[in-house]
Amino acid sequence: MQKCELTGKGKQFGNNVSFSQRHTKKVWKPNLQTKTVVVDGKKVKMKLSTQAIRTLKKKGLLAQAPAE
Repeated sequence: MQKCELTGKGKQFGNNVSFSQRHTKKVWKPNLQTKTVVVDGKKVKMKLSTQAIRTLKKKGLLAQAPAE
């Protein structure tokens, strides 16, 4: 399922609108990344949106780990 486990950000729905004004369904999916986060001393793998990862880095809650 395309949903951020931390923020709950998920799919958004709308329409593609062509030059001739035809409307077809469209889905925008969040950019999810699998990250390992330390919670209460335990390593937990989470699917996080890139926006959540940026926020965690800014707040200093996501340590810079070597590339996985």
